[in-house]
Amino acid sequence: QVQLVESGGGLVQPGGSLRLSCVASGFTLSYSTMSWVRQAPGKELEWVATLFGSTNTRNYADSVKGRFTISRDNAKNTLYLQMNSLKSDDTAVYYCSIGNSRGQGTQVTVSS
Repeated sequence: QVQLVESGGGLVQPGGSLRLSCVASGFTLSYSTMSWVRQAPGKELEWVATLFGSTNTRNYADSVKGRFTISRDNAKNTLYLQMNSLKSDDTAVYYCSIGNSRGQGTQVTVSS
């Protein structure tokens, strides 16, 4: 059974950084294509980044390119999202996902 548990969200000032974690169970993360998506209040779900399991290729939404980095620790079966130079527009609930499965999400609020 696929289970994803996100953590690491919080309140941060504009320009600050956060690192989100997603602990996966029920499958081997190293072979899997994983994504981060987010949902801001009143908005639709937005794709943020993908890490392809077979090639280790990373793709990013234009809105986060150069500021966010997706990575994984295979030994810990954990996916990460390092977020730097945060903006108020990055405020959202962040989810890690595989296929149609998502975790419960972690709230990121960027505000002064």
